[in-house]
Amino acid sequence: MLSATPVNNRFYDLRNQLALAYEGDPSEFNEKLNIKSDINTIFRQAQGVYNAWCKLPEEERTTANLLSRLDFDFFEVLDSVTIARSRKHIQQFYDITDIGTFPERLKPVSLRPKLTDLKNAINYKEVYECLSKLQLTIYTPTIYIHASKLHKYLDEEETENFRKGREIGIQRLMSINLLKRMESSVHSFLLTVRRIYDYLYDTSQAIEAFMSGGSSALDEIRDLSDVAADFDDDDQNTDFFKVGKKVKIDLRDMDYISWKRDIDEDMETLQLLILMIEDITPEYDFKLNELIQVIRNKVAKPINGGNKKILIFTAFSDTAEYLYENVAEMAQKELELHTALVTGSVDGRTTIPRFKADMNHVLACFSPKSKDRDVLYPKDKTDIDILIATDCISEGQNLQDCDFCINYDIHWNPVRIIQRFGRIDRIGSRNAVIQLVNFWPDLDLDEYINLKARVETRMRISVMTSTGDDDLINQEEKGDLEYRRAQLKKLQEEVVDLEDMSSGISIMDLGLNEFRMDLLAYMKEHGDIDHTPFGIHAVVKGEKPGVIFVLKNVNEHINIRNQNRLHPFYMVYVGMDGEVITNHLQPKDTLEVMRHLSRGKALPDKELCERFNKATNNGKNMSKVSRLLEDSIMSIIDAKDEGDIDSFFGRGQTTFLSGGFSGLDDFELICFMVVI
Repeated sequence: MLSATPVNNRFYDLRNQLALAYEGDPSEFNEKLNIKSDINTIFRQAQGVYNAWCKLPEEERTTANLLSRLDFDFFEVLDSVTIARSRKHIQQFYDITDIGTFPERLKPVSLRPKLTDLKNAINYKEVYECLSKLQLTIYTPTIYIHASKLHKYLDEEETENFRKGREIGIQRLMSINLLKRMESSVHSFLLTVRRIYDYLYDTSQAIEAFMSGGSSALDEIRDLSDVAADFDDDDQNTDFFKVGKKVKIDLRDMDYISWKRDIDEDMETLQLLILMIEDITPEYDFKLNELIQVIRNKVAKPINGGNKKILIFTAFSDTAEYLYENVAEMAQKELELHTALVTGSVDGRTTIPRFKADMNHVLACFSPKSKDRDVLYPKDKTDIDILIATDCISEGQNLQDCDFCINYDIHWNPVRIIQRFGRIDRIGSRNAVIQLVNFWPDLDLDEYINLKARVETRMRISVMTSTGDDDLINQEEKGDLEYRRAQLKKLQEEVVDLEDMSSGISIMDLGLNEFRMDLLAYMKEHGDIDHTPFGIHAVVKGEKPGVIFVLKNVNEHINIRNQNRLHPFYMVYVGMDGEVITNHLQPKDTLEVMRHLSRGKALPDKELCERFNKATNNGKNMSKVSRLLEDSIMSIIDAKDEGDIDSFFGRGQTTFLSGGFSGLDDFELICFMVVI
């Protein structure tokens, strides 16, 4: 199984992927792995450790701290089933001469177009202000149902709080989606505002008819399946879009007068928005026209010789179709370029006549070299140069024939932004440089974040009475707000990698499988490795002088709480001043240092060896190394005997190897690397 999913804040994501492999029955998995607990217990405990780690002060919330808390079984599972690689890892440790390098990332271009150039027209800030007034209680009818009648509307296993919580979730999702749609395009925003207004109007009219003696029955919305196309892919993965059973509410069971009053207030706000937005036609859509100008400029001045290809991403299919309608004709007539549209909700479209616009065909003609078009579709010779797409292609596609990626909207999940750019930012690209262009709302970043927070806070105020929650924005949400602010600021200034976007943990921090693969490759070429004597050493040049010791534990009771992933082997990197640089619970860090220091070196460095021999009198005076060895072992156990440590490097029999001293005879010295 291949996955591009990083570890952000849920180890359960990894467990769920493993569940695909063992098809819901982990028993055979548990038997074959060298673990003491079952898979579910291991991940539950790991998630508990992670949650506790997240609550630590920032200065204590380090990767090393987390790794020291996780159990051996967790690492055993990861090492057995995962192989992880990142861009930085490949660049640092792999010889990529044969397959090519990554292209150079130019600094991102951040554009902040206003909504329109119409005089006296609405702007982004005013739209946010209107949205902050919305209550959207149309989605929370339960809070208006009389307590004595509520039991009629609860399923057998459904509690009042669960029902209210689900409705509040839908209400909050609708509120946030209005923001997302507004940031995407005036076209998408107007469609959604009109749909919500129509729903409010129909409900208000139904209540009014009841008040005039009509029917009291009213259909309740239990899910969002009918309006799924209005939401981005991430939102559609929530259970709010699962089709539920239809329920009718008897208006006689609720405070319909208060509900209608709140609905009518929202209708007034939405009607005002509709009146102000519907004047912004494509001709006056400033953002759309700036996109068209960006396309013209790129085609006129390619960043790589002759490459006119442009990849345009948006979160919503409505926006994608709107862009296609307003870009494709211009591109064909004015620039003589073909355009295509790919979304997850409608069939693809293209300006190439009699072209079957399924996704694979479109992508092959957009990126013919990386997609082997000439092999798969030998009759097709016409290129697609402009591709407009949703996030249905933001993962798992090689489109590196293109060198120019535009985010027409900023996805609320920053990982998506990186994944989008990753379609063209790929190893082996024939482009020397690549460019990312981001369209932002016409607001200062802090103002942008704060306005969005105000809308969400307004949502919380509207439901405080039903939840009993008197904390408008709790500490976790405040942390999320600051985290998002930092992420967005970074995205404005640079192109970042997935592992740089998370304040949590990357899967690259967890497993050791890559080093086992290196070892297997080495053993294929050096079959006599088992005959290597103990105590050998190497001398390398590095930024942090010290010694890396590799020890073997000969006492099975030393592996306290099963935290050392290399047990029975222990690795410690200690500086020349005796301070531990990486301890025995950080084997990955130590191995990475050793690999980096040894990279490209097949033979000893004669000059460095002479320096070491001179400092130690050709190995006769190893007192300095002895003290560092003692410091290393004492960082693992709480007993020491300086005389026994020194005896290892002294003449005659060494008690270190013969096991003749208290506590320290739990270890053998396998080898060491001197860093000078």
